[in-house]
Parts: sequence; C-alpha cells; structure tokens
Amino acid sequence: MNRFVAVERALRTAAPHELLDAVRRVLVEEYGAESVELFLADYGLTVLQPVSVLPLTADPLSVHNSVEGRAFGAQEPVVEPAAGGCVRVHLPVSVRGDRLGVLSVTLPGGDGVQNLLGELADVAEVLGHEVVVAERDTDVYLQARRRDRLTLAAEMQWHLLPGRSCSRPEYELGAQLEPAYAIFGDNFDWSATADRLMLYVTNGMGEGIEASLLTNLAISALRNARRAGLAIDDQAALADQAVYAHYRGRCYLSVLMFDFDLATGRAKVVDAGSPRLLRLRGGTVESVALEAQLPLGMFEETDYVVQEFQAEPGDRLVFVSDGVYAVAGPGGEAYGDAALARAIQATRLLPAAEVPRAILRELTGHRGRAVPEDDALVVCLDWHGR
Repeated sequence: MNRFVAVERALRTAAPHELLDAVRRVLVEEYGAESVELFLADYGLTVLQPVSVLPLTADPLSVHNSVEGRAFGAQEPVVEPAAGGCVRVHLPVSVRGDRLGVLSVTLPGGDGVQNLLGELADVAEVLGHEVVVAERDTDVYLQARRRDRLTLAAEMQWHLLPGRSCSRPEYELGAQLEPAYAIFGDNFDWSATADRLMLYVTNGMGEGIEASLLTNLAISALRNARRAGLAIDDQAALADQAVYAHYRGRCYLSVLMFDFDLATGRAKVVDAGSPRLLRLRGGTVESVALEAQLPLGMFEETDYVVQEFQAEPGDRLVFVSDGVYAVAGPGGEAYGDAALARAIQATRLLPAAEVPRAILRELTGHRGRAVPEDDALVVCLDWHGR
C-alpha cells in the first residue's frame, strides 16, 4: 500500500482525540520519523501551542521568533538541521487557507528529504482537515489553542466565527479580533458559493455576556435569512426585526454587508451603521464612503437599500471596527484614517491572512497599552478576480 494512503487511512480511522498519536505512529513506521509534534496557533495568533501534552505543560513557541513560526507565516515547509545528523521539517497545517498550526517532523538526514516535502505537506493538509472534523467530537484541539482561559463572552463569540482566514482563486481573506480572550460584541462572518461571496463585518454594542447575546442573535438571524436564499437587503430587514422584537430598541448592532459576484467583482452592499472600509488600489489608500443606514434593531421594520460597489483585481479592502479607527492614544488623539492608511501601506506586501494581526500590533503601539478597552476588529480582503 502507498505510504501516503497509509497515513490518510490512519487519520480517517483514528478516534478524534488520537489524531496526533495516529499520524505520529504512521510517520514513524512509513517514513522513519524520529519524532512528530503538532502545534496549533492560539486565539491571539501570537504563539504556537503544543498539542502533544495536555493540559498544557510544554512551552509555547512564538509565531514571530521561531522556525515553526516562520513556516506558519510563510505557509511553506521549512527545513532545519537537528541533532544526530537528522533534519526537522516544519509543515503548515491549513484548511482551505485557514491557518491552524504547524506539524514538525524529525527525519534522518540525507538527499531524499527534499523529495519528501511535497508528500509530507499533503500529510499536514489531511491532518488539518481531520482536526477540523474532530473538533465536533472533542475539545482537545480547542483547548490546545488557548494560551489563557477565555471569558464566557469570548467563548460565545469565537464559536460564531467561520475561521480566521480562507482563500480561493478569486480572493483571499484574513481576520482577527482583539482582545482575543475577552472580546465583547464585534464579529465577522463569510460564506461562499460557486458564484458569490457574502461577507459581514459587525460592530457590536455593550460588554460581556449581553454583547455576545446581542451579536449571537443578529448573526444567527442573518445566517437564517441567507440560508433561505434571501438577498442581503432582505437579510438585513429580517435580522433587524429579530433584534428589535427582542430588545425593543434598547440594544442594536451595526453591520456592513457585502455580496460579491465572483465573476465580475460587482457587489451589493448594505451599510447598517457601519464599520469603516478602506481600499488600497494602485498604491493609494482611500476611505470608501458608503451611505450609512440605521443599525439593526434600532427601530421597528426598517427598510434597507442596496448600494453598488465594484472591486477590481489587485484591490485590497480593509474593514475595521470603531475599536480600531476611534481608539485614543495616551494624549487622547484618535487613531483615525491617516494612521490606518499608513498601517495599510506598511503591510501591503503581507498576505491577507497576516495583515489584520500586523495592523493590530501597530494599533497597540498607538494605544500605549497591551489590552484594549473595546473590541478591535480588522478584516482584510484581497480581490484577485477571475
């Protein structure tokens, strides 16, 4: 039997909590591996947490200052020398562009290692898919992503999110929420079909559990309407009714909704109160002005009007919540569009998946303290077109 098929079969038949044991066993038997370790990125995308020891007793590795972190950031295999004439191969573990972590395999040295990289990269990809499926039945991998305990509000918010990045030939998406372990109400959501991409960016209201309950209600209502095949203006109207029916205008929620045609880049937009949008096109960053309408749930039976938007190949669209553009520095000055434009220019060579984290690091310097007082949300969309 082909050894890659052996790896695939071992992973597909392993118990959900035993994926690492299964891949380790078969890599030792079929590839002569000396050791196999799996690291998953934490919620803040700052460290790679070891899965091999639970509860977490092994030290995490920096995403920014480790060889494993280099493989995670570049999304390419990285080979380094190891003791005893061996080599250590670090392989990104990703699922359709969503970066999960790194699989590190120590192998006997020799010329044959380079010939194995493609096959081992395929092993890491299959492992990633199995981890995502296994998370339905075990908490092992979710626990391994946690550097600290999440607040209950953050637990509810992270459960809502589709992922932190994804890619298709027409586009690449990356998103990040801060503070990762105690977030309030900001949220992002996306869904794609063969012809369309729907993207929602939400600016939450309130704090703690109440903020998460409001966001959960609104996002669930939007998804319910979307999955019924409704247009985005009708999605907004139904979500507006759901939020108003429960809160009677006491609480409401801002959301920016895009429905992209993948073939043309034309988008229908509903701006309900909204997060901010900036566009990098041809080396120039500009704020995109949209017609802001009422937030969801502010008044009873609000009608929403669709606007038109055109994305061009090469465009980078950056969406931010008020916890980014309105955050004050030590002297009281708001971060603002000018600082955002500089940050977007400074990160123009990074892939979309890395841009949100880089902008949030820049924001931390402006804020002058590590932990923000409000959610800071950044979503980056690189549009390639067909």
